[in-house]
Amino acid sequence: MKNIFIAFLLFSSVISAQTKKFNAEDLRITPLIDGTLLTPASEEKIPLAIIIAGSGPTDRNGNQQMMVNNSLKFLAEALYDQDIATFRYDKRIVKQMKMRNIDEKNIRFSDFIKDADAILNYFRNKNEFSKIYIIGHSQGSLVGMVTAQNGADGFISVAGAGQPIDDVIVSQLTKQAPGLADSARNAFDDLRVNGVANNYNPGLASIFRKEIQPFIGSWMAFDPKEEIAKLDIPVLIINGTKDIQVLVSEAELLKEAKPDAEYKIIEKMNHILKEVEGNDLENSKTYNIHNLPIMPELVETISGFINK
Repeated sequence: MKNIFIAFLLFSSVISAQTKKFNAEDLRITPLIDGTLLTPASEEKIPLAIIIAGSGPTDRNGNQQMMVNNSLKFLAEALYDQDIATFRYDKRIVKQMKMRNIDEKNIRFSDFIKDADAILNYFRNKNEFSKIYIIGHSQGSLVGMVTAQNGADGFISVAGAGQPIDDVIVSQLTKQAPGLADSARNAFDDLRVNGVANNYNPGLASIFRKEIQPFIGSWMAFDPKEEIAKLDIPVLIINGTKDIQVLVSEAELLKEAKPDAEYKIIEKMNHILKEVEGNDLENSKTYNIHNLPIMPELVETISGFINK
């Protein structure tokens, strides 16, 4: 069960190996949203990419407590070198945890969409960039595709699921812990119909704790296939063959739902955008290597899509 990305659901600046200086500005968009804007020098307006992190208390650099890989920091810095501005931000639960006022039972998936909407509106109103793209990673893919419906110029899904979260988790359990799959399916069905799940295998307690059931239920209400199909802007779907959290089959579902989207599968890229040559153990080790670079092909693919 260690690979089930729901494990990072709620509670589960490192020095970079690079020495280059960036034109960086820390911004507070709302009382709960702080982030970093990187803006390459240019005499003309350039595009901006808003980077939305995945599940868990993930900060603007793609890190969590005890898990430092700087994946989103490296992505932002690499796009900077391609004359693309970026804004990446700490998820609201990072700020709430620092202020010690987080209340799990009151968190909803729509809170993350609200935050992303506020960021998109902030930069649209400033009118400083030629276009605004949204890059959503993992859980942030679903957040991003809903937000992108409100006026973004393009959307990029990186390691985003193609099924509602309950179906994703049941699929993962079927492969990794088949003895728990039926119990999870029944509990999710109870949660969807009744708003609460009371009967489930104790091995699923991290998913079905009473405090987070309202959040899970609110997340289940969104179907990525339906949301991505609503977009009438350029879309790019990316996944890696070494992603053990969100499989390539999830990207295929998104592509089926949005046939005109560009589609790229990157060989040997894992969930946190790093290259993996070996087995799952080697894969898991990359989650806590702070200076391991992200895959150049990812940067080439995203920058080529934005800079068309």
